[in-house]
Amino acid sequence: MTAKEVEAGMREEDRRTQARSGEPKKRDTGRPARRGGRPGTSLLAHGENMVWLTGGALAICVVMIAGLLGLILYQGLNTFWPLPLVTVDVRGGGVYMGEITRTESYRIDEAYVDGLPAEQQEVARRLLGEGGTGESRRRLLRTGNYELTNTHFQWMSDFAVVGERRADWAVVVERRAWGRFYGEPARFLIDGATVASATDSVWSQFGRYHPEVSERFQRRYRLQRNELGEIHARTEAARLSLAKLERRHGKDSPEYAKAEDAVEQKLSAISGERDEIVRDIELLDAQNARYEMVMKTADGREATLALADIVRAYPPNRLSLREKFAVYFSRWWEFLSADPREANSEGGVWPAIVGTVIMTLIMSVLVVPFGVLAALYLREYAKGGPLVSGVRIAVNNLAGVPSIVFGVFGLGFFCYIVGGSVDQLLFSEKLPNPTFGKGGVLWASLTLALLTLPVVVVATEESLAAVPGSMREGSYACGASKWQTIKRIILPRAMPGIMTGFILAMARGAGEVAPLMLVGAVKLAPDLPIDGVVPFLHTERSFMHLGFHIYDVGFQSQNSEAAKPMVYTTTLLLILIIAGLNLTSVWVRTRLRKKFIGGKF
Repeated sequence: MTAKEVEAGMREEDRRTQARSGEPKKRDTGRPARRGGRPGTSLLAHGENMVWLTGGALAICVVMIAGLLGLILYQGLNTFWPLPLVTVDVRGGGVYMGEITRTESYRIDEAYVDGLPAEQQEVARRLLGEGGTGESRRRLLRTGNYELTNTHFQWMSDFAVVGERRADWAVVVERRAWGRFYGEPARFLIDGATVASATDSVWSQFGRYHPEVSERFQRRYRLQRNELGEIHARTEAARLSLAKLERRHGKDSPEYAKAEDAVEQKLSAISGERDEIVRDIELLDAQNARYEMVMKTADGREATLALADIVRAYPPNRLSLREKFAVYFSRWWEFLSADPREANSEGGVWPAIVGTVIMTLIMSVLVVPFGVLAALYLREYAKGGPLVSGVRIAVNNLAGVPSIVFGVFGLGFFCYIVGGSVDQLLFSEKLPNPTFGKGGVLWASLTLALLTLPVVVVATEESLAAVPGSMREGSYACGASKWQTIKRIILPRAMPGIMTGFILAMARGAGEVAPLMLVGAVKLAPDLPIDGVVPFLHTERSFMHLGFHIYDVGFQSQNSEAAKPMVYTTTLLLILIIAGLNLTSVWVRTRLRKKFIGGKF
């Protein structure tokens, strides 16, 4: 049989098959099929448009998050970099010295020009003349010297500036009060007598004496805060012990009389210690008061600054790159380790760091056990029905309640009801001054634990439901009880999901601010919630929080322009702390996943 006859036979067989099936056979053209399918088929049926849509949405989200973090990172890292000091001569005779913090363009009009000084009106009107656009540039100059000028900043328009220069010996002085001071060293005084008047000699004397003055000031600060604080605590404890005996036995009882004599002797000894510490403080103050530096401002006025009031001083226009980095890291160390000053707009945030970490850890320890136990009961023990469904709906709805509502509940229930009852039972001698009947780190942690409880419950339930039923059945088949199965099979397999809920709860709780404003966070806390005094962790104390600190600096500060860089820096620090806590939890979760999910059962 020839090849043509074979091919004809195959075609005849195809025709017979087509006739039996009733379907037309597609014509083989020898060309590859079109990717889009039949002509007229929509691309939506193949998903290409959805790929672009979902990918584009992801790209937009990533760009938004990266932009926000980039802005915070850029602004936060630039806060402490030393800027040059510029001296600006203004039309009309004004002279200003300061740091240029911002530059912007703006448009002027006739009404604006009419309000300018006469010396500046003619120059400004040229911008409005024939062909003029009215556009001008202005710079925000941080001038400091608040006690002399009653202002911290000054706008400088280009048309108002006659000249601009950078003085070699222009010095930035960061003070413990009144903000920054800008000027040139004029004289150095010891015991009121001038020992140096040449600029370089004055600066040399400052560098010689300022370190020892700062050391004495820190010693005085420790004496006043630690030693006098301990004496005050001992005095208060003795007084309260006597008040407790008075409530229990009465003021005329022999027990009270005996205790009163002992307390009097103790208070007498404590008074002697206090007098000695006060004398040491007065001696340190007298030694520091000997040293002063006279500064001359750009407009020729003089101001005398005590060296004890100066945190640091440096001539920014004379600094090398290495010296600028030294100032930069010195400021960062102060920010991370010191207490705030100047209404929280300067100094450090160490109390806020401690308060944030302590509150977040206590909240996490409180919320995880309750959330896991509740989810275990709902998933493993409770029988399905209207009640269980209602509980699940309530838990999910609880996640949508505004956080300020939790703050009001925490204030009313935890602080006033529970805390007031604790004061009546255990601290009645301190009343009417409350101990637990006010905002504190314990009540704040409980309030945020209640706020984040739905997150833990939902995440734990989902992780428990994800454990294969075959593992439960295998455990029961081997003779294990319900609890043994949960303990040894279900919980280990669900632990990574539980850790996920823990991470989400911790991240949300650490960033909440509204509830904390009602249940414990304050603008300035003199005592940390943790210290070296028994019982070491003082859960009744108010505390500082980085989130509340950001709100206070950004919206409650007298000098918002000076405080704005601190807002970005504190925000960056809060993000880093939360990221550090989260990364630690992720590391634990990863190890648990490798141990339990990757292992063999």
